[in-house]
Amino acid sequence: MSPFLVLTTIICYFIVLFTISYIAGRKADNQGFFIGNRKSPWFVVAFAMIGSTISGVTFISVPGMVAVSNFAYLQMVLGFVVGQLIIAFVLIPLFYKMNLVSIYEYLEQRFGVSSYKTGAWFFFLSKMLGAAVRLFLVCVVLQLLVFKPLHLPFLLNVVFTVSLVWLYTFRGGVKSLIWTDTLKTFCLISSVVLCIYYIATELNMGFGGMVTAIADNSYSKMFFFDDVNDKRYFFKQFLAGIFTMIAMSGLDQDMMQRNLSCKNFKDSQKNMITSGIFQFLVVFLFLVLGVLLYIYTAKSGITNPAKSDELFPLIATQGFFPTVVGILFIVGLISAAYSAAGSALTALTTSFTVDILGSNKMKNELKTVRVRKQVHIGMSVVMGLVILAINLLNNTSVIDAVYILASYTYGPILGLFAFGIFTKKQVIDKYVPLIALLSPVLCFILQKNSVHWFNGYTFSYELLIMNALFTFGGLMVIAKKKEQPPTSKGE
Repeated sequence: MSPFLVLTTIICYFIVLFTISYIAGRKADNQGFFIGNRKSPWFVVAFAMIGSTISGVTFISVPGMVAVSNFAYLQMVLGFVVGQLIIAFVLIPLFYKMNLVSIYEYLEQRFGVSSYKTGAWFFFLSKMLGAAVRLFLVCVVLQLLVFKPLHLPFLLNVVFTVSLVWLYTFRGGVKSLIWTDTLKTFCLISSVVLCIYYIATELNMGFGGMVTAIADNSYSKMFFFDDVNDKRYFFKQFLAGIFTMIAMSGLDQDMMQRNLSCKNFKDSQKNMITSGIFQFLVVFLFLVLGVLLYIYTAKSGITNPAKSDELFPLIATQGFFPTVVGILFIVGLISAAYSAAGSALTALTTSFTVDILGSNKMKNELKTVRVRKQVHIGMSVVMGLVILAINLLNNTSVIDAVYILASYTYGPILGLFAFGIFTKKQVIDKYVPLIALLSPVLCFILQKNSVHWFNGYTFSYELLIMNALFTFGGLMVIAKKKEQPPTSKGE
């Protein structure tokens, strides 16, 4: 694909996106920015959330991962569905009852200011790193397809990418995101389905032939019960999926901002259940696409790239298929990537403004608007700087490390909420930050020594559970003892 065709595709897409963003957010106040005035239709939110949960990393990586993991990822996605049910019937009624703008306000009401700030800062760190990595991968693709052929620097690429995200979120926040994410979800699903169609057609497969070819392929194996030390082992994936969903959606300001924009908790519950089912089906489509890509490369004699992440971009954009496939790839990629980045930027702005700066205690609406807009710009600048730092390190292991760090930071949040919901104990609030910092350290030690300590066992995504348990245990240690009732003098 030529750089100008890629740029034209992106510009046309964003013209439509900006139009929707302007119409949806032109009358948005602070409540519209933060929680959409709680007027978003649940079925629209459910559909829109697919675009939020499927990032550019998923769009690029999942098709290529079938060569190593087969369909094992669906085991984790099944856990996601169960996690969605727990969020729907445990967390959502609680958050609506408390009328929260930021979900971390719960920690202040339950434990105190230190716990509140701890949850907010851990979310900030995790979300900023995760969003920056996702946008970094998009910048890498754009650098190869557009900026490098035009001899333009990576810095300009980053400024261009982050500016686009800022532009369509600065006006309406969540109120705009619900509707722009609906467009992006439609484009994302359409691009995957049409790519599957074109590749199957190139392989001379009808629908029945495609189903048979995928079912007979060894890459389509889904369940793994044989080896507990295998990262694909069912219970590792399934349990990790449950707790990952609870931590990274139910206790994530980014994702819960959408759920809190529904009219009431009943509608929000419908949204969670429906979006969980949708997510499973969409991930399944990505894995099907991956099998077809590997079948195509095998039959065409194409050498598979060294990195599985490069498989889909290679096949889609290097002239193996009609130009429309490349256009669909670009549309799907930017739909997935900018949806996740836009929602992350809005959530970071909300959390920093409400949780860290305390805008909910400001009585002047205009001052709150001014602070929120300044924070929004600041978050954009920080995100751009993090992307540049990742690029300077120029090492894929750094990306892996950032993802591991991001998963670690959700462990203390999960432990804090679990302790607050499932116990009635109070804690010594000033020690909570220390517990939250120690838990990831203990997890790191556990992960590094698990093979030696546990007869070859290696931790995978379930390390998040251990992280939360360490936090929970630490909170038990600093729990306040119940005061004994005074006794009478005669006793």
